[in-house]
Amino acid sequence: RGPKAGGTTLNITGRNLRTGRPSDLTITVGVVPCRISDYFYNYTHNPYISHALPDKSFVNGGRLISVFGHNLDVVQNPQMVVSFLPHKAVRRTRQRLTRMVPDPFKERCEVNSSSLVLCRSPMVNSSLLGSKVTVQVVLDNLCFDFSSFSSQTFSYEPNPVLQPLNKKEPLKVYHYNPGSFIQLEGDNLDLAITKEEVVVLIGEGVCAVKTLTRNHLYCEPPPQQPLPGPTCRKCEGFDYLPEFIVQMGNLNFSLGKVQYDDLSLSVFPLEAQIGVGVGASLVVLLVLIVVLIYRRKSKQALKDYKKVQIQLENLETNVRDRCKKEFTDLMTEMMDMSSDLVGSGIPFLDYRMYAERIFFPGHRESPLRRDLDVQECRRQTVEQGLVQLSNLLNSKLFLTKFIHTLESQRTFSPRDRAYVASLLTVALHGKLEYFTDILKTLLNDLVEQYVAKNPKLMLRRTETVVEKLLTNWMSICLYAFLRDSAGESLYMLFRAIKHQVDKGPVDAVTGKAKYTLNDNRLLREDVEYKTLTLNVLVQSGGVNETQLLPIKVLDCDTITQVKEKLLDQVYKGTSFSHRPHGNSLDLEWRSGVAGHLILSDEDLTSVLQGNWKRLNTLQHYKVPDGATVALVPRHTKNIHYDSHDFLPGEKTPMLEDADEGGVKLWHLVKASEEPELPKHRRGSLRERERAKAIPEIYLTRLLSMKGTLQKFVDDLFTVILSTSRPVPLSVKYFFDLLDDQAGQHCITDSETIHIWKTNSLPLRFWINILKNPQFIFDVQVSDHVDAVLSVITQTFMDSCTTAEHKLGRDSPINKLLYARDIPRYKQMVERSA
Repeated sequence: RGPKAGGTTLNITGRNLRTGRPSDLTITVGVVPCRISDYFYNYTHNPYISHALPDKSFVNGGRLISVFGHNLDVVQNPQMVVSFLPHKAVRRTRQRLTRMVPDPFKERCEVNSSSLVLCRSPMVNSSLLGSKVTVQVVLDNLCFDFSSFSSQTFSYEPNPVLQPLNKKEPLKVYHYNPGSFIQLEGDNLDLAITKEEVVVLIGEGVCAVKTLTRNHLYCEPPPQQPLPGPTCRKCEGFDYLPEFIVQMGNLNFSLGKVQYDDLSLSVFPLEAQIGVGVGASLVVLLVLIVVLIYRRKSKQALKDYKKVQIQLENLETNVRDRCKKEFTDLMTEMMDMSSDLVGSGIPFLDYRMYAERIFFPGHRESPLRRDLDVQECRRQTVEQGLVQLSNLLNSKLFLTKFIHTLESQRTFSPRDRAYVASLLTVALHGKLEYFTDILKTLLNDLVEQYVAKNPKLMLRRTETVVEKLLTNWMSICLYAFLRDSAGESLYMLFRAIKHQVDKGPVDAVTGKAKYTLNDNRLLREDVEYKTLTLNVLVQSGGVNETQLLPIKVLDCDTITQVKEKLLDQVYKGTSFSHRPHGNSLDLEWRSGVAGHLILSDEDLTSVLQGNWKRLNTLQHYKVPDGATVALVPRHTKNIHYDSHDFLPGEKTPMLEDADEGGVKLWHLVKASEEPELPKHRRGSLRERERAKAIPEIYLTRLLSMKGTLQKFVDDLFTVILSTSRPVPLSVKYFFDLLDDQAGQHCITDSETIHIWKTNSLPLRFWINILKNPQFIFDVQVSDHVDAVLSVITQTFMDSCTTAEHKLGRDSPINKLLYARDIPRYKQMVERSA
């Protein structure tokens, strides 16, 4: 077999193959496979590369590059090829300039699996540093540029440099005191390598690398002096000592011999012993005692400092490793979801429902769904009056005067203005050209009003009718862009957030979660939990036909949380409004033929501790892994649940009678004190004490969540701010209108015009959509997902502003989280502007 692109070498063995001429031998591989000794040659799908990491190497190469993709195991000869184009490598020949292009540098790769190829970065010429580099992965006849599947271009950095162990006398033996660390000094140590890739050997022993910075490397040697190695078994004296070797890719640094000191010897030199013996006096003895105490405390403090530094380095490494693992798991889940979307599609709302949720947010029942509720005797008169009102609304003079008159009333609140604006939008929806003309006229009046005061404050708040009209007008014009372009990226981000939040514990009472971007919603506790796989009975084709669907949940989930996760998987191809409500179903645990048990958040088995009652979980009921459960209709009482309820924040239970001193509910953590966990679920004493001493240690969960979602956030921002596709005509029309208004009022400040555009499109439309995916999709947005979306929308808004954000130690954590990414997003905004 081989890829469709070809390039596979076929080795044919047999007898008497050289009896004929080469031109007589013809092998045809076409639509019908060519049969050669009962074997068939099959064409497979071409290999595809999705991404690769890392994206840097030093000049001598040898760094392991992981290339991920599909169908990679069909490749016979994978290679990594690096070519350079020097900036000044030109020469004059017959009055012409001819470029001197060096031969490419190649390195053969190794196929690990169908989805992973491991390559060693080729060694290049150091004189080519600073030149333009082109890195390609060649898979037989297919050639992939590194920049086509990686967000960062591949670059070569200078080789690292390490100083000998004894810098002053390199040829002398380095004496090592067991129990401490060996510190190496150098340059460019972490430019193109991480500490996990560095191998430090002392003879046959390994010196564990703990810290790697630009100029220092710390490693912890073995407790006992290692053997020198197999090449020096018969060496004697100085040569028998183990060699200290540092391996970085293709680089090997031999930094000297190492000899372990005998701890039984005195730490004082002989001169010090003689001096103490000769000058043994009470004063000297007292001074010596003081010096010993001081040195001991200093060494202890230095060891404690190094231990803390190593702990922080290990913490950073754990966050990075966890982020990579969770990102890989999330990408796998998203790929499975993408395949599911091929059949079911993204659950977009139809235009009518989309308009209702945009125009009348927070209303359970849209005014568009209400019938004319008047008596039959007055219906004709009312309908005639409505026709006359419609005629008046079609008069531009009347409508503008009508709006200005309403806004001049003191009792006309901002909420009333928004409601009236939405009703006018519905009334004028069929005449979009007239609606646009009214919006333009009202906007001109608004500009004149703010130019006399502070023009930078215009469109910042929804305090006038025209500002809400602008929001509705943008929503009408950009609906097609949402469905065709930005909708898919927004939906993938929403599903990624929901999937990642549900992977960890979520407190059903306080709303705090382990995986979140919002500092206020971060679960700052080490809650131990296990992942369980429940077999859910689901009806298949026939009425009595059922099948088992395995679904993963957490043993610390409440019964309501478990039902929501089961419903998400059982009805993953069904929109939210067409699936049953969680409160209309009961979770039934089935064991055997007659073993049926209804599980609920509260029952007679709930644990009571004083005035605290804990919500029941799967661990409380001791539900084992692989248990069989079913979602059955609830028959206790008939409760009506509005399937179109799209308001977030109604799924989180509240404390019951907390203020009146009644029973208070808790799930993972109590609202005012730590939970009294069972002994087998408590963390180690050291971890709990460390968490109390450094509560900010839990902030690494924010970094892990950010790194996991980074690709989906970048994809969404890229679609919104991309310059590769034409700008929607409505956006261009409105921005040109703002430019004209600025010119008419002699406003030349580019910052003011940028603020107007930011307050119109990103603030009035995109922030509204990003914060409320339920406005465009038929989904339910929980409080936990809403908290994450709040941080992302704030980041998007910060990226659209021109003001520089000065961040410090006292800045909000949510601002610091994306501090390094906002400048990159600002560049995207500048290009799109």
